[in-house]
Amino acid sequence: MNLEPLLAGVLEPVFAIRAEHDLGVGDTEGVRQMIDWCARHHLNIFQTLPINETADDHSPYNAISSLAIEPGTIALSPRHLPDLTPAAFEDLARPSLLAELRQGRVNYAKTKVLKRALLEASFDVFCQQHWGKETTRAVEFRRFLEANAFWLADYALFRSLMEENGRHPVWERWPLEHRSPQQARSWLSGLTEKHREALERLQLLFSYIQWIAFGQWETVKKYAEERQIRLMGDIPFGIGRCSADVWANRDIFDLDWSGGAPPEKVFKVDAFTEKWGQNWGIPNYRWDVLRRRGFDWWRIRLDQFRRSFHLYRIDHALGFFRIYSFPWTPDRNAEFLPLTEPEAAAKTGGRLPGFRQFADDTPEHKSANQRQGEELLRFVLETSGGTGVIAEDLGLVPDYVPVTLQKLGIPGFRIPSFCREHDGSYSEPAKYPRSSLTQPATHDHPPLAAAWDEYWRNIEAGHNVEEHKRELRRIMRFSRLAAEEPPRDFTANLHEAYLRRLAQSNSQFLVLMITDVFGQTARFNTPGAVSDENWSTRMAQTVAELDQDPILLAKTNLFSTLMQKAGRGLS
Repeated sequence: MNLEPLLAGVLEPVFAIRAEHDLGVGDTEGVRQMIDWCARHHLNIFQTLPINETADDHSPYNAISSLAIEPGTIALSPRHLPDLTPAAFEDLARPSLLAELRQGRVNYAKTKVLKRALLEASFDVFCQQHWGKETTRAVEFRRFLEANAFWLADYALFRSLMEENGRHPVWERWPLEHRSPQQARSWLSGLTEKHREALERLQLLFSYIQWIAFGQWETVKKYAEERQIRLMGDIPFGIGRCSADVWANRDIFDLDWSGGAPPEKVFKVDAFTEKWGQNWGIPNYRWDVLRRRGFDWWRIRLDQFRRSFHLYRIDHALGFFRIYSFPWTPDRNAEFLPLTEPEAAAKTGGRLPGFRQFADDTPEHKSANQRQGEELLRFVLETSGGTGVIAEDLGLVPDYVPVTLQKLGIPGFRIPSFCREHDGSYSEPAKYPRSSLTQPATHDHPPLAAAWDEYWRNIEAGHNVEEHKRELRRIMRFSRLAAEEPPRDFTANLHEAYLRRLAQSNSQFLVLMITDVFGQTARFNTPGAVSDENWSTRMAQTVAELDQDPILLAKTNLFSTLMQKAGRGLS
């Protein structure tokens, strides 16, 4: 007998949330409004992407810290931040600028400049009124500094050195005296008093920003609990090479290898990805070193994450077993694109992209990979305590991964288009394992309506016509519309039929991208592609406007009704 509650919800990246008073990018106030929206429509999960501080590519999966929160997620107004005066807000957040930022996609260049200026103005007021005194806010900030000193000191130093080096996180190109915490602190001690004090003030500023960010996210988590909503986050398997973590913990990372994913038929966004695979640039872990240290870096990461979320997915959980690795960093991809394997090997000392620790080429290697994955995921479970863990196990999945996840009781993913019978048809969702999460598309995939349109555009262009027609018919059969011809457009009837089939899933968790709830085509990310369109898509409506639009409200009510009839969501 299955006693686990059946849960349903939506996935929306924080940056995509639009609120009436935001500063051009989603923030914790938008998350709070989406929590209310979920509660209003009887859903009980709101899922986001990672909220760690990002680099210039704005990818939440290439963060400059595994612990620091992206300052862009901070809600900034005098109402949200007591140190921000109305005068400072009005001076910096001019109506003309806000009108510009609230249009279309996220303009990171301008939103980050504005938010940084507002945070600096707030910090100045905090220092004048509280720092060095015994006020309540000063005491609370000191407690935060003390409780987080084990990571915050290195992070704040790293961020101040970024400022010193043109705000670039590529620490391997910094002056030698900046390339490790030890070298940097020695260098700091030799500076003029004025220069040293300026950098120390910067470190305090970045610590202050994290204090504000953690406080807002902890408040949002409590807000969700009060409304019986589970806030679901995302922990990337890897961390960016150009990060405070790698800079400060060099011994636990293998910088000779860059993690990624092998070539596969799903993602062919460019010639390199099609030929060699996705080179994410994340350094491999030295699991032997981490093991001797009791996996301390991962323990800290998981402990901190629990402060903001009730459950989380681990992105690329396959990496705990083995990870596809490149013997070169992504900035050299173009150099290797035209080469044959022997030519590439000649440049790398005989090394070629492949799985590490082992390829699944022998029973012994498969067994070793499985043992490692089980050991590491068991540690993750034990460290997570009451925080739920879901494994994103998509891609080229070895047969031992589902077995291990089932053994540990960790839900994996069920994407209907990936779950096939021998004849290529979609598997029955009612037969999905209870310990799983059903999601028709992740942030890395086109939404249902976009995928449907893509099939038709390929047919109309004469590309693999018969295969694409077969796929359209498979979707129609899955939706129990086999008697009808596939329509050119992703119709409301097809959308409803597909949602009804999803509602029949046996998975404990069912989470849809908000774009799939609405049958929209907007995409959040195209893996392997470098584009301004990645990580910048925003909803066209504010959260308040979602229920004012009769078409969107009807789609929301349909989804909510289907979930309730299936025994999911809030009563």
